[in-house]
Amino acid sequence: MREKWAHSPPLAAAFFFFFFFFFFFLSARLQVGQCQRIGGPPPPVESATQGLEDELAKFTSNIANNLAKNYDFCINDPEKDLNDAFNFTSDPSFVVNCMKTNGDFTARLCTQPEIKFYFSSLYGSEGGKKTSHLKPNNNCNLTSWVPGCEPGWACSINGDQVDPQDISDHLPPRTLSCRPCCEGFFCPSGITCMIPCPLGAYCPLATLNETTGVCDPYNYQLPAGKPNHTCGTADKWADVGSAPEIFCPAGSYCPSTIQKINCSSGHYCRMGTTHENKCFRKDSCKPNSTKQHLTIVGALLIVAFSLLLLVIYNFSDQFLTYREKRKSKSREAGAKMAKDSVVARERWKGAKDIAMRHVNDVQTQLSRTFSKRKPIKQQDFLKDVGHPLNLSELSTSNNIEPNYTNEVMHSIEEDAHSDEDFNLEIGGKKSKKDVAKGKHKHTRTQIFKYAYGQIEMEKALQQEKKNFTFSGVISLATENKARRPMLEVAFKDLTLTLGTKKLLRSITGKLMPGRIAAVMGPSGAGKTTFLNALSGKATGCKTTGLVLVNGKVEPIRSYKKIIGFVPQDDIVHGNLTVEENLWFSAKCRLSAGMPKADKVLVVERVIESLGLEPVRSSLVGTVEKRGISGGQRKRVNVGLEMVMEPSLLILDEPTSGLDSASSQLLLRALRREALEGVNICMVVHQPSYSLFKTFDDLILLAKGGLIVYHGSVNKVEEYFAGLGINVPDRVNPPDYFIDILEGIVKPSTSTSVTRKQLPLQWILHNGYEVPPDMQDDLKEMDESVRNSEPNSARSTSNMQSVAGELFGNISCTGGQEQSSLSKSNDLTNRRTPSILTQYRYYLGRVTKQRLREARLQAIDFLILGLAGICLGTIAKVSDESFGAAGYVYTVIAVSLLCQIGALRSFSVDRLEYQRERESGMSTLAYFLSKDTIDHFNTVVKPIFYLSMYYFFNSPRSSFADNYIVLIALVYCVTGIGYTFAICFQPASAQLWSALLPVVLTLLSTQQSSPKFLTNLCYPKWAVEAFIIITAKRYSGVWMITRCGVLLKSRFNINDWGLSIAVLFLYGAVFRFIAFICLLKLTKK
Repeated sequence: MREKWAHSPPLAAAFFFFFFFFFFFLSARLQVGQCQRIGGPPPPVESATQGLEDELAKFTSNIANNLAKNYDFCINDPEKDLNDAFNFTSDPSFVVNCMKTNGDFTARLCTQPEIKFYFSSLYGSEGGKKTSHLKPNNNCNLTSWVPGCEPGWACSINGDQVDPQDISDHLPPRTLSCRPCCEGFFCPSGITCMIPCPLGAYCPLATLNETTGVCDPYNYQLPAGKPNHTCGTADKWADVGSAPEIFCPAGSYCPSTIQKINCSSGHYCRMGTTHENKCFRKDSCKPNSTKQHLTIVGALLIVAFSLLLLVIYNFSDQFLTYREKRKSKSREAGAKMAKDSVVARERWKGAKDIAMRHVNDVQTQLSRTFSKRKPIKQQDFLKDVGHPLNLSELSTSNNIEPNYTNEVMHSIEEDAHSDEDFNLEIGGKKSKKDVAKGKHKHTRTQIFKYAYGQIEMEKALQQEKKNFTFSGVISLATENKARRPMLEVAFKDLTLTLGTKKLLRSITGKLMPGRIAAVMGPSGAGKTTFLNALSGKATGCKTTGLVLVNGKVEPIRSYKKIIGFVPQDDIVHGNLTVEENLWFSAKCRLSAGMPKADKVLVVERVIESLGLEPVRSSLVGTVEKRGISGGQRKRVNVGLEMVMEPSLLILDEPTSGLDSASSQLLLRALRREALEGVNICMVVHQPSYSLFKTFDDLILLAKGGLIVYHGSVNKVEEYFAGLGINVPDRVNPPDYFIDILEGIVKPSTSTSVTRKQLPLQWILHNGYEVPPDMQDDLKEMDESVRNSEPNSARSTSNMQSVAGELFGNISCTGGQEQSSLSKSNDLTNRRTPSILTQYRYYLGRVTKQRLREARLQAIDFLILGLAGICLGTIAKVSDESFGAAGYVYTVIAVSLLCQIGALRSFSVDRLEYQRERESGMSTLAYFLSKDTIDHFNTVVKPIFYLSMYYFFNSPRSSFADNYIVLIALVYCVTGIGYTFAICFQPASAQLWSALLPVVLTLLSTQQSSPKFLTNLCYPKWAVEAFIIITAKRYSGVWMITRCGVLLKSRFNINDWGLSIAVLFLYGAVFRFIAFICLLKLTKK
């Protein structure tokens, strides 16, 4: 049936109401029978009425089923819609009045064929345009035109009454007793019968306007030449655009179709209503109000939200600051307790030394005294002292003090690693602190006390052990029982090719645990490329050669959980403090089984070693908001990798931009890591001589990715001196070597070695195989130069080949004998937190970031509120379209603003995410935490917009229904924004976010657009959901208008749940696409 309607104007849909009218006929007869019973003699048979009621109920059910089957696109609940339009049981007075004036009442009512003829003929199409008249029929045609054919008039059926249930297409003859139509009915022009007006309509008798000759308010004229012809009632029922005069006017309500009552004060009455609606505030609605005046409510909400945004704007950091203060107090208390314990321990150690010296002095004095005296008789001695003396007792008494002191000192030393305060036992009783010992072992203060106590103890240990060589640290590592594994990385003929260009060529060497290797060379030598290849980050290139980890040919990326990589750029979260950055990295990358106290110790140790204590609670800062200094930011960048206790630490220019003091501080921290067996390799630019001497090994690269030297820093000058290249006095050796490789300084004329021959000279020096692409360079090399190398080697007999001294024989086989310093540990020992745990950590971090970005959020809310005010004021509610224009603007505005806001979730910290992901953190936890926090915007942003739009626009739909649609819309566009933020650069993502809502909305609202294409556009589903919740508020006289709007828009009144589900489905699908892109695109 709906397909049939598609070929006619929307209003032709009204013909289906012939089912309604037959129902009305039965209802009217029942009501008339009841009235006759009241006013006349009682009916002879009471059961007849009961039978008629049963027949009515049965027929009503059949009509409802037929409507639900054929007209479900605009009929939501058939029985309810029937009652809303034609349930006249509350006031059937217009039927009684009509029967009093017309004895042939039933004969004047339209039959089903006539109703069908009216709606299908009057609103048929002629060339795509509506017609204003009915087609000719057997009663009204060129040869027969009775008065009942005029608008507002009706006639009786000729002869016997026609069965109302006759469903044939036969129109009965009507030419008798033609009179004006009764009030409450409408009589169309061109058909001689009456049709009852639906509820919500006002159908009084028309009055003739003498000036215009028009029957007001129906706008039809009386036929010329017929002075006895008077005005009747309404002549048609159609949509509000075609027949607005039949609708109960705004400002009044019509409890019946013949009664109009002005709206009272404190109430409002919309057009076509049967009752008045109570206003939110009584004084906000004057008499005859057409809608609630909620502008004041909107203004109050604006003030309230402005105050709220002002509070958020000014106090967004107060909550976090309060928490930081509490944590800082606990940390300071723990540090004070630890220092007090250390001071007490040092005092008792000093007391022990003094006591021991005193006892030794007493023993020495006594021994000297007894050795000098001659033996005397006991009797004489007793006379002198007055009592006998037992030498054993004397000896015992003399040993009391040292024994007791040793016992106390021994207990103190055993308690050196205790978390508790240092207390003494007096008289065998414990102090009050000892009674409470163990009560709060895991409080924040106790944890900080433990951490700072360990740090102070390590400082004391460093003072005792001044040996910072690797051999001297083996015993220290053994004593401390270091838990991190050691990694030895060897590489042979490592070559990296990008297209036809070789970025690295035949790099061979080894990085040892416990040593710091510096990578130097001129610009373009491939230093950063070497680090990327070493750490497995060189994507998009062809890599050849072998990389061995602890003597095994294994992908180095499988060790990423214990490998730290410090990028050249300072990739740090600027909206977090120094401590928060370090603490988050430690929680996510340290072993999940490590106690919290040990994690705090690791973080505090790094903060102390990098000199970040003064700025630990300061924000790192961004380009827009300044934070810590550049040098401090660089140290935070290094600290992010140090807190995860790596076994291999790779740093790309960590000292660039640092002054000499900061560089020395950083190197001391790295030296401490090396003392624990960490393998450290770093790129350095122009280090000072003192800084250069702190390195253990040097890897010197020439342009083209060729190695020039790889060995001990202490022997680099000796090696180049053997080639005839001597460093001048007062010249920094690394600067001089780099100048030679750059071509700025030429080697001395005493040697025939050129800078281009230095890489080949190194290959020959170590006995490596010359690569095929360097054979031509080998032939060009002078014979004298090649012969000079063995002489140089013999002249430096104490300098072994680097391959022999450091690396041994790199055979690059899995069965190679491992070094005594390396351990082949199973990496599964490092069990990082699960995805769920990392999700919890990410959730806390994102919450802090959002709180610090509360000002941006406040601006977003403010813009949404202003958009709601503007659109609510401009887009007035139109009953003809159910406010479709305002909803279209709403979809565009909310989509645009929320999509742009969603871009910040992933486009701002893209580099930080890539670094965290490469270190082994969970992408799923990262994505879900962002999305979870953004659900706050999904819930709150619709409230801000709708609070303004709804109270300035006053649509018929409820606030709750509009809110649900907006939540689904915001959820949908947020997922689209995620996809744009991840797949495109920020500028392109913003452009797409601005254009897509406009283009898709225009495409989905065009009638000429294919249906399958509009169904793919999310704005179609949002607009449909808005229109449906509004259309459900239009009933009774609005039935034709509702069906016309829905048919024209190709919407279905039952698809509200489907529209909401599709919007949420779009949001979920785009989130899934965004997550897949987050996994795949970042690999490029």
